[in-house]
Amino acid sequence: MLNLFKSSKVSSMQKKYDRLMKEAYDLSKSNPEESLKKQKEAQEIQRQIIAMPL
Repeated sequence: MLNLFKSSKVSSMQKKYDRLMKEAYDLSKSNPEESLKKQKEAQEIQRQIIAMPL
C-alpha cells in the first residue's frame, strides 16, 4: 500500500520534470537564460527522484 503512494509521487515528479524540460527546450532559442533556469529546476527534481529510497 505504501509503495502505491510513493509511485504516484515519483510519477507526479516525473511529469513535472518532463514539463520543465519541454519548457526549457521551447525557450532555448528565444530566451536562453530562462531556459537554463528551467533546466536547473528540472535537474533538481531529477536529483530528488534519484535520492528517493526504494
